[in-house]
Amino acid sequence: MGPGGIATIIAAASLFVIAVAVAYTVFRVSKFIDEAKKSLQVFTEDTSPLITESTRTLELINSPLESFAKITKNVEEVSTKVTDVTTGFIDKNGSAVKVAGALLSAAQLSKGRKSKKKSD
Repeated sequence: MGPGGIATIIAAASLFVIAVAVAYTVFRVSKFIDEAKKSLQVFTEDTSPLITESTRTLELINSPLESFAKITKNVEEVSTKVTDVTTGFIDKNGSAVKVAGALLSAAQLSKGRKSKKKSD
């Protein structure tokens, strides 16, 4: 066996070692991928009920908020109607409002005088 034969044996042995190292690496990577897949599956199984529960909780919270929105809208409509009626009354009966205001002022003055007399 000459120098070329020995070089061929060394090259073949080197390629064999490289092939074994690559095969070992591929095997280890495949095991890692399998473990990652299992971990992801367990994570998904654990979080799925949590997400469902969170969704249900939000639905329970939102239902009273929708009721509050309806109530607020109704209150707004009533306030608008009261404002419209008050404005209409004042526009149509301006002098009656002035007379009522004068009567209230007179009543307060009278009340103030009576309380002054009592304190004396």
